[in-house]
Amino acid sequence: MQFGMPTLIETKTPKACAELCRELGLGFIELNMNLPEYQPDGLDIGQLHEIAREHGIYYTVHLDENLSPCDFNPLVADAYTRTALRTIETAKRLNAPVLNMHLSSGVYFTLPGKKVYLFDEYESEYLRKLADFRDQCQAAIGDSGIKICVENTNTFQQEFGANGLSVLLESPAFAVTFDIGHDAGNGFKQRPVIDRHIERLFHMHIHDAQGKERENHLAFGDGELDLGKYLDLAKKHDCRAVIEVKTVEGLRRSVGWLRDNNGIGG
Repeated sequence: MQFGMPTLIETKTPKACAELCRELGLGFIELNMNLPEYQPDGLDIGQLHEIAREHGIYYTVHLDENLSPCDFNPLVADAYTRTALRTIETAKRLNAPVLNMHLSSGVYFTLPGKKVYLFDEYESEYLRKLADFRDQCQAAIGDSGIKICVENTNTFQQEFGANGLSVLLESPAFAVTFDIGHDAGNGFKQRPVIDRHIERLFHMHIHDAQGKERENHLAFGDGELDLGKYLDLAKKHDCRAVIEVKTVEGLRRSVGWLRDNNGIGG
């Protein structure tokens, strides 16, 4: 299996990311489209290709986490859909095999004793808009082989979110990302939805977590998770895995943990 790193606040440029990626013996960088330096309009594709060739790496892409193509305001929904479509074109130019996305929970109303999610209350409209988004993305991807991998968040714990994932997975252009910390941090309530579609598991975000509140994005070995179990799952499904810790020091220690546990390199 192949391991990669996220773009970090400490590494402000693609070259700095690539130098760290090569130093640690990792295979790819997941470019985060929330950061200003990775917006499609500002990316120098030629420079990114040159950096990748020089350092022997490649890229995956994390779509903007605010992405909400099912917003009930059509202007807002259209802006997010066009953002996704432009990012698909960027990924094609970069030869990036994976786009990672979050499935938005949308707005909720807080009533006495409960929250009412508007995507739940108006689920038929939500699913219709999601199917339209799916079809536009599939058309844009064409025969490029790119997969849009839907990452588990607390949306997976909502019935409308689980149903929305099923709608997206009707297209071969979509697959599943398993973020093990998100699942652990929510009492492992997201895993049943992932298991329901386990044959579509294609990508993983791996980091440690600990404590009652499940402090997340810890370096490997700093928490309570059975990382070996998750690494075995990734290998079984031939997944790429992002070592999703948020600091250079944590990333170095996580790679060291993998080497000590025969998970990477030698």
